[in-house]
Amino acid sequence: METRQLGKSDLNFPAVTFGAWVTGGWQWGGSDDEMAIRAVQRGIDLGINAIDTAAIYGMGHSERVVAKAIAGRRDQVIVATKCGLRWDREEGEFAMDSFMPDGTPCNIYRNLRKDSIKYECEQSLKRLGIDTIDLYQCHWPDATTPIAESMEALRDLQQEGKIREIGVSNFQVDHLREAVKTVTLASNQPRYNCLERAIETDVLPFCRENGIGILAYSPMLHGLLTGKVTMDRTFPESDFRSRGSWFKPENRKKVLDMLEKIRPIAEGHGATLGQLAINWVISQPGVTTALVGARDEHQVEENAKAASFRLSEDEEKQIRALAEGLVKAE
Repeated sequence: METRQLGKSDLNFPAVTFGAWVTGGWQWGGSDDEMAIRAVQRGIDLGINAIDTAAIYGMGHSERVVAKAIAGRRDQVIVATKCGLRWDREEGEFAMDSFMPDGTPCNIYRNLRKDSIKYECEQSLKRLGIDTIDLYQCHWPDATTPIAESMEALRDLQQEGKIREIGVSNFQVDHLREAVKTVTLASNQPRYNCLERAIETDVLPFCRENGIGILAYSPMLHGLLTGKVTMDRTFPESDFRSRGSWFKPENRKKVLDMLEKIRPIAEGHGATLGQLAINWVISQPGVTTALVGARDEHQVEENAKAASFRLSEDEEKQIRALAEGLVKAE
C-alpha cells in the first residue's frame, strides 16, 4: 500500500484509510462487531494501517470495537479519532435530534469548548485502550465557541502527550485560517467524491498551499458510486441513506446511468466501480488518503485494491466531465 505524508506532520498515512463510522452501527442500519474486528485486522494485514473513528460513532461503540481490533498491534497502526459532537451533554450548538444505538431519542450538540474537548479526549483514550491518539480532530465547527479556544485545548493535549497531531473535519477556509493562528494543523477531513466537489473551490487549494493534509470521506458517496445500490434497494429508517438526496429514485437512476458510461474505464484496470471511485479521489492533488468503510474482510480487500492502479489524465477527465454533467442536471 502506498503511503503519503500527512501535511507537515510526522504521520504517513496509507492511500486508503479504514473509516470506522459503520463500525459503530449508528445510522448505518447496525453492524456486526466480530465481523468489524476481523475487517480492521485484515485491513492492517493489507497495509490499511490507519483507522479513523469518532466518539459519536455509535456513542463510543466504534472506538470500543477498534480497541479490540488493534489489541496487541498498537505499534502497527495510526489511530485517528474525533471530538466535538456530544450526545451526553446539552451544551453548545444544537446539531440534530437523533437516536442512541438502542433506539432511545437523544439530541446531539456541537461542543468544542476547552473543557469539553479535554473530557472527550480522556474518554476516547479509555475506550480505545491507548495512551496517545495519533491524530485528534474537531469533528465539526462549533459556532458557540471561538476557534482559538478549541485549538488551545488541542495544543494543551499535544503538549501533555495525549495526542500526537492536530486535525479538523468539515472546516471551511475561514475556520482553517483561524485555526492555524494557534496551532499547526496536520489535516482537514472534508466530504469529497466525483459528484461532490465543493472543496475544490477554496478548501482544497488552501490546504495544498498551507501544507495541510486531506482525509477525504465519502469517496464512494456512501456506497452509491459502487453501482450496487440498484433501483430496488431500500433502506430502513435508521439508515441515514433513506433520507439522502442522492439516494432518491430519480437521482439514483441518473447516477446508475453515469456509472454505466464509466464502467469501461474500471474494466480496463480490472477494477470495480467502487475501486474506481476511490482511486479517482486519491488521484487528486492534495488528497492524502480516502476514508473507506467496510463491514467485513471481503469489502476491506476490495478497498485495498483501489490503490493498486493509476488513472490516466484522460480517464480522470472523462470521469470528471460525466460527473459534472450529472451535477448540473441534478
